[in-house]
Amino acid sequence: MKSILKYSHHLLEEIIQPGETVIDATCGNGNDTLFLSKLVGENGEVIAFDIQEKAINNTDQLLIENNCTNVSLVLDSHANMENYLSKDLAGKIGGAIFNLGYLPKSDKSIITKGESTIKAIQSVLPYLKPNGRIILVVYYGHDGGENEKNSILKYVISLDQKKFDVLRYGFINQKNNPPFIIAIQKK
Repeated sequence: MKSILKYSHHLLEEIIQPGETVIDATCGNGNDTLFLSKLVGENGEVIAFDIQEKAINNTDQLLIENNCTNVSLVLDSHANMENYLSKDLAGKIGGAIFNLGYLPKSDKSIITKGESTIKAIQSVLPYLKPNGRIILVVYYGHDGGENEKNSILKYVISLDQKKFDVLRYGFINQKNNPPFIIAIQKK
């Protein structure tokens, strides 16, 4: 079985094609951004968001070290991502990934929240290509995490099954609130 992070990447590798535009909704330290950059290749584009300047700087440094030039870094909440997506991308985004919680090795009081994450998901859905996916890696073992987890689960369960498939993947024999994946695929 694949770990949570490896499976999240596997789910994206299955559907993202070179040359596509993709989204890293929470770039953090840049690992998913770098992964997406390599997936879409030099003719593709990654749009990466974070609300923390430290995260943007960490991601930028990682991209420089790996000679990646196909990424647009956006210092803003993923809740505002629609402001950065051009209308000609509607139905063309290959995929998006969210790592929810807080920036590792940083201020644990700065966290993602259910309402902003749901707004971001709602913004991305119309932009997804057919069979495009949104991957949410849900870390919830911190203050506020349980609330975000519950609100996101309530939202994704309500998505129309004629338009979207929704998967939950996680290990059930691990202690201390193990992270899990929610994958949304557009039909």
